[in-house]
Amino acid sequence: MNGETRGIGMTSARTRDRLVARLKEQGIKDARVLSLIRSTPRHLFVDEALASRAYEDTALPIGLGQTISQPYIVARMTEALIAANTPEQVLEVGTGCGYQTSILAALVKRVYTVERLSALSQRARQTLSSINIRNVFFRHADGGWGWPQHAPYDGIICTAAPDEVPPSLMEQLAVGGRLVIPVGPAGDQQLLLVTRRGEERYDREVLEKVSFVPLLGGLE
Repeated sequence: MNGETRGIGMTSARTRDRLVARLKEQGIKDARVLSLIRSTPRHLFVDEALASRAYEDTALPIGLGQTISQPYIVARMTEALIAANTPEQVLEVGTGCGYQTSILAALVKRVYTVERLSALSQRARQTLSSINIRNVFFRHADGGWGWPQHAPYDGIICTAAPDEVPPSLMEQLAVGGRLVIPVGPAGDQQLLLVTRRGEERYDREVLEKVSFVPLLGGLE
C-alpha cells in the first residue's frame, strides 16, 4: 500500500473507527461490511479539496451533478444485498466514483458496473486499478437497461433513483436474487429490497426513506 493510500490524519485509525462506531449506532451489523467501510480508502474517491471530509458520514459532490453516497447508505445497501447469502455475480447500476463498486468487489467474485457518464466511468476505472481491484467489469451505457449479456445476477444495486423499478432490471435478477434500489421522485424516495421468488414472482420490502440523484437515460 503506497503513501497516498495510507494517508495521513484524515485516514487515521481513530477517524475511521469513529465512522464505524457511528454506523453501528445506526444499525449496521454485518462485520464484513463494517470492516470494509473502515479499510476502504474513501478519500481516493473524492476530489482532493474534499479529502479531509472523506470519513464523515455524509454524501459529497464528485462533479457532473453526481455525489458519492454517504457511508451509511453504502453500508445499508450492501448489507441488504448480502443478508441472505453472498452473491457471486452482482450488477451495479451507476458506477459513479466507484466507491460502492469497491465495497462490492471485496465481497463477490464479479461486479458488472454500468455508468452513463463516460468521465465518471473512466475515473472509477483508474481509481480501482490504483488500489489493485481486478474483478470489476465496466460499461459505458444507459444503466436503466442494465447489462443483459451477463444476466442473471445474484444481486443488483442501483445507485440512482428511477420513478419506478425498471422491468429490465427485475428480468435480469436470478431466482433468489436481490435488487436494492431507491425509487420515487425527489423528496419522496424509498429504498426498496426486491427479491425474485420465481419466474414471475417478486417480493418487495421498504427499507427506509432516502434521497438519491435521479436515474437518467442517455449517454454523456
